[in-house]
Amino acid sequence: MSKSILVVDDDASVRKSLARVLTAENYLTLLARNGKEALEILANHRVDLIMLDLNMPVKDGWQTFSTLSFENPMVPIIIITARSNQIFSASAAGVAGLMEKPLDFPELLRTIGTLLSSHEHNYDDVTQ
Repeated sequence: MSKSILVVDDDASVRKSLARVLTAENYLTLLARNGKEALEILANHRVDLIMLDLNMPVKDGWQTFSTLSFENPMVPIIIITARSNQIFSASAAGVAGLMEKPLDFPELLRTIGTLLSSHEHNYDDVTQ
């Protein structure tokens, strides 16, 4: 079964690029333009990983991260941002990963693979 990834970014070109790359790697990709849409999608779909931009309208990335991580504590979240110097904020918040734009797709795919693999093991430990 394919792993599902929710991509949350207000930039349509970023969403499309990520969807193309992730689909080519056999991930089921769900797309949201902002935090509000992300929460609506999560109310109806199970996801294995979330990629979240910080600078968005309606509900910004940090507000969205807070809600998502509270409601879905077992789902790893990768922050994708054009903002520099976010590593300390991200680490303090408990973000699973941080990638700066422009994205390095091979590195991103390695990070996703690692997170999904470790998440699977952690989930198995919780459910046994």
